[in-house]
Amino acid sequence: MRAVVVEQFGPLAAAKIAEIKPAKPGPDEVLVHGEAAGLNFPDILVIEGNYQVKPPLPFSPGKELAGVVAEVGANVTDFKPGDRVAAQIEYGAYAQAVVVHADSCFHIPDGMSFEEAAAMGLSYQTAYFALLARASFKAGERVLVNGAAGGVGLAALQLVKALGGVVLAAVINDDQAEVARRYGADHIIDTSREPLRDTLREQVKVATDGHGVDIVIDPVGGDVFEASLRAMAWCGRLVVIGFAAGGIPTVRAGYLLVKNISVLGLQWTDYRERTPERVREAQEHMYQLYTDGKLKPHVERVVPMEQFAEGLEAIRAGHIRGKAVLQLRD
Repeated sequence: MRAVVVEQFGPLAAAKIAEIKPAKPGPDEVLVHGEAAGLNFPDILVIEGNYQVKPPLPFSPGKELAGVVAEVGANVTDFKPGDRVAAQIEYGAYAQAVVVHADSCFHIPDGMSFEEAAAMGLSYQTAYFALLARASFKAGERVLVNGAAGGVGLAALQLVKALGGVVLAAVINDDQAEVARRYGADHIIDTSREPLRDTLREQVKVATDGHGVDIVIDPVGGDVFEASLRAMAWCGRLVVIGFAAGGIPTVRAGYLLVKNISVLGLQWTDYRERTPERVREAQEHMYQLYTDGKLKPHVERVVPMEQFAEGLEAIRAGHIRGKAVLQLRD
């Protein structure tokens, strides 16, 4: 079987396709024959050696996959060979055979494709915990989603709508705006207008009749972060997810004091490691929303394993709306 293998941290093109021998699952593990894997921006950082967790060399990158159970360990009772599953892992998903702890596996709903299942992992889990665990979202609240056409952004947009909220989708061009509207955005916020610190707040005021936004989901950082702070309502909550714009912002504490604003961070992998039962509850909730027709992953591109680097470069360049997925089977 084959896998993308990183022998030394460095450029994406340095990673190679190699033959691997499937490992045997331990007592609490599952061997999954991978069908599809999600491509994510953190995968780029892992391959280049710039991520906070550096896997031991050599390794396969990838944090989410979907496939079929091939073998289970002696203590595993929830899965059996032939089950269609998705899995969330720290690394190793870009492979046709992956050993996964059973706690990190989830049964895929009937009718969900492997590509959709691979796409409905890290981004959706991140958006779910940002909204519900960190921001304590309630139905009816107004939520500004920055980077609303990206992986986490589009997942957050869909979740807010599915759970009864109002979405202000922040985008930078008409193409992104069209995708956001297609998935239910109530208002479009154009972050290409200058000066951003004023124009974003003005647009939010118009969209919310002067109220401001109750929650900001921010995977962007940079100038968008500061502009979003100025557009928040009293007792608003801003969740920091990442810094796709490249700049790590600082917080002007005066904004927090004047409006009782909270700025919260989210490192989703901590929930996976510390409270796997909460991650499972979240995934099952989202699968039910999918079955009910309220969530639908946007898979913009499916690329063969040999083109993993091209797929990741498209993500880096901002050319992917929603998710790109790696096809693992030959």
